[in-house]
Amino acid sequence: MTAVTGPVAELVGVTKVFPMSPPLVALRGVDLTIEAGDWLAVTGPSGSGKSSFLNILGLLDVATEGELRLAGRAVSNMSDAERTRWRGQKIGFVFQSFHLLDRRSALENVAVGLLHAGSGDRRSRTGRAVEALERVGLGHRLHSSASQLSGGERQRVAIARALAKDPEVLLCDEPTGSLDSANAMAIVDLLEELNEGGLTTVVVTHDDAVASRARRQVRMLDGALTEPTVLP
Repeated sequence: MTAVTGPVAELVGVTKVFPMSPPLVALRGVDLTIEAGDWLAVTGPSGSGKSSFLNILGLLDVATEGELRLAGRAVSNMSDAERTRWRGQKIGFVFQSFHLLDRRSALENVAVGLLHAGSGDRRSRTGRAVEALERVGLGHRLHSSASQLSGGERQRVAIARALAKDPEVLLCDEPTGSLDSANAMAIVDLLEELNEGGLTTVVVTHDDAVASRARRQVRMLDGALTEPTVLP
């Protein structure tokens, strides 16, 4: 993984308003700094703004007001192509619903993710995919189709797909939401291991058991952040 120091992301007065009647204010003046190597859990009830926060942080959406800086660079100064390239190469995404191709093998699913990120030739992509799957404990399942995998294994493939491009930050949106408690904790164990290896990790979750494993927690309510909590 590429060594990164200093803030990975800084949100300064970030506000997101959706043009409806009346307007929907999803985020209200959010100020937050995410340092390299951080493990942050973002909690809060449905509709509190967690998804909007993650979408802006992951460059899937843009703020209405305020500024997002990534590695010190203002996103507002990036072109659309630069934002797309940054999102594809520096940010890893893990979602609740896995987003795998059922008829493709675990190896193919990870390699396809690298193809979409524009990473290397076919041989290079395959090698990186194998390494990522071995890293999440699925070296023995390389050629199993996604439809043959358990829920926990499918989420590990999704994590491997994110890891294969060597991201600077891993963004997880309810990564345990579709799993039973045992598989959920196994995924949290994996995220903890990755974070201990230096990967900056942000997890949005409704699950207090998942959030309690993070080293820092913030809670969202009505689009605003409450006081952050740093765990011992």
